[in-house]
Amino acid sequence: MTSSASPRRDARRNHERLLAEARTLFTERGIDAPLDELATRAGVGPGTVYRHFANRDALIRELYDAGVSDLHGLAPGILSAETGWRSIELYLERLAEWLAASPYVPAVMRRMADLDPTYKPGTEFAEAIAGMVARAQEEGTLRPDVTAVDLSVLVDMLGSLGQYGGAYLPFWRRQLTIVLDGLRARPDNTPVPGVGQEFDEFHDMSHAKGPKPSHD
Repeated sequence: MTSSASPRRDARRNHERLLAEARTLFTERGIDAPLDELATRAGVGPGTVYRHFANRDALIRELYDAGVSDLHGLAPGILSAETGWRSIELYLERLAEWLAASPYVPAVMRRMADLDPTYKPGTEFAEAIAGMVARAQEEGTLRPDVTAVDLSVLVDMLGSLGQYGGAYLPFWRRQLTIVLDGLRARPDNTPVPGVGQEFDEFHDMSHAKGPKPSHD
């Protein structure tokens, strides 16, 4: 039992190391960075990379699914906040913080939309976000013309600050504070023009934004 458990532990450690190094490599050089360099950074041979991930697309898919899992992990703490407004604050803060620390995510999203256009686990969150918005609006704390998609776009915008690199991360909460002040319900709020985008449409757009990366 001990002899078989040890190789499994080693394999799991290698797998986690490869994922961690892939996140760093793809942040620095994009998702088309050479997988041989991934092997070097992880301290393994190229064959080990391909034993864990049959090809680049398999690695991309696992990173994508890991991101969805991260969001599921964040959800309970956000949705169980004592007030609707606190949920709004936590939603913007925690998701934007996660996205800012993971600049490779938008490229992974685009590649997944290219690989499997019908795979849309992110739409699972639409109802929960809409409920969070409704709760805060019923309290009178969130301006009544804000939609779930508006909040998702703001997360995207705040998270994009990660493109400036780690040196900017201590400062992004300045922009978060400005955004939160703009979301608060006040008698003198300037009306938001037009009708908001549907969540499904936004989901597809967010996964397809920018140029699609080429395959190896």
